[in-house]
Amino acid sequence: MNATELKSLQAPIKDRYRNEPKSALVTLRAEGKIGEGVTCNVQTGKALVEAGLHPATGGNGLSACSGDMLLESLVACAGVTLRAVATALEIPLRDGRVRAEGDLDFRGTLAVSKEVPVGFQNIRLRFDLDTDATEEQIATLLKLTERYCVVYQTLAHPPKIDISHRTTPD
Repeated sequence: MNATELKSLQAPIKDRYRNEPKSALVTLRAEGKIGEGVTCNVQTGKALVEAGLHPATGGNGLSACSGDMLLESLVACAGVTLRAVATALEIPLRDGRVRAEGDLDFRGTLAVSKEVPVGFQNIRLRFDLDTDATEEQIATLLKLTERYCVVYQTLAHPPKIDISHRTTPD
């Protein structure tokens, strides 16, 4: 896809959102079913994923770890956003790799220490780009990727999360 194709694809969508702002509000959903042992089966857009405990918390390593899936979502979103921005700005990319690493101290997760926070303490996102773009173009590319990457922005500026439950009778 080139810049003209991308812009013509997105132009009517952007126009609709400008004229009908409420049409831009979309609710995404994910659902999982508690599985066997300590697992949860999550239906993605393309496949069923069985998530389970990370080996550092007693998992067998056969199920997907939710922390890994979070980093994978960040990589996927950042990669797609980077490619879209590069296309729109006509910044040539021959190839690229996106990597995310996150540091967890499982003492918090396993309640070994109340002083250790639960969750990632640091996340590093790295782009290795094969391009002839100038340093200024790359800086713009990275700045706009950061600005428009949904997963990055959600992690950087966490939304309020409401938790509720419903009990089904026997």
